[in-house]
Amino acid sequence: MIRALVSMSAALNTLLRKRAELLVIARLFFATRGVLEVNTPVLAPAGSTDPLLDSFTTQLNGGSAPSQYLYLQTSPEFYMKRLLAAGSGAIYQLVPCFRNGELSQRHNPEFLMLEWYRPAWTLAELETECCALVDDLLGAAPYTRLTYKQAFIDFVGLDPFAASQENLRQACVACSGIAAEQLDRDGCLDLLLSHKLEPALKNLGRVIVYEFPASQAALAKIHQDKSGNKVASRFELYVDGLELANAYEELTAATEQAARFAADNQQRLALGKPEVVVDVKLLKALQQGLPECSGIALGFDRLIMLACGAASLDDVQTFSAYRW
Repeated sequence: MIRALVSMSAALNTLLRKRAELLVIARLFFATRGVLEVNTPVLAPAGSTDPLLDSFTTQLNGGSAPSQYLYLQTSPEFYMKRLLAAGSGAIYQLVPCFRNGELSQRHNPEFLMLEWYRPAWTLAELETECCALVDDLLGAAPYTRLTYKQAFIDFVGLDPFAASQENLRQACVACSGIAAEQLDRDGCLDLLLSHKLEPALKNLGRVIVYEFPASQAALAKIHQDKSGNKVASRFELYVDGLELANAYEELTAATEQAARFAADNQQRLALGKPEVVVDVKLLKALQQGLPECSGIALGFDRLIMLACGAASLDDVQTFSAYRW
């Protein structure tokens, strides 16, 4: 028993030191590039309307403030954009985020997010910086770039923009055995990405996938690809088949963002999920003038997994939902 405890203590000490080392490297990376570290609240009166995300909620009672319903952040994005609109310039933060219903080898309800924004930068410039940071943290390696369309054609065998809904559902059943009759188009694409595309990307090392369907734009701008398809101005970075980072050329139009929030809530109701309070202060910040910018969120615990060669987030978090 004593030997086991000593062994666990040594492993925990190694993990703590590795986490600390990677955090120092990340902060030094941004300090040398003049990106300001900020801190914003993790509790807010508005939350993410994303139909695929579920927030933890709580109630503020007592004191001088009125009783208030609050959300634990799924991302610091909204507050950071309000800082950008106020003239903060380039900013980043390393902050705990919370997502309900997410517990697996790659998910924990609480996790560490690294998020940063670059005013006046293109998505291509941000991609270059993201790769430089990952090289600093994990060691240098080559990157493969694939459009979402090409990745699906190569590894799923379907054009995600041209394939019929029926063909997508059939492909879902074939690769997963999951009944797909109730899945919409994006639901099918998400299932095929997780069951077919991500396993294939594992063999390619570091991969940038870009030009997702416009229906998956979230808070990103939309443009046309070379084939005339409407696509999101965003990319995702995969490392050994693990989604590590998600980047947007940020939407700055308040009216369009309000419409997307409303559409999200309609979709949530259709899925039997509660509506989420829309962040009207973010919309006001957009109206006042969010600068043209690109932003990215990187799952820092997942990066630690990769740095340690671990198979699960539980292996690299000092206390996970499995060991509270």
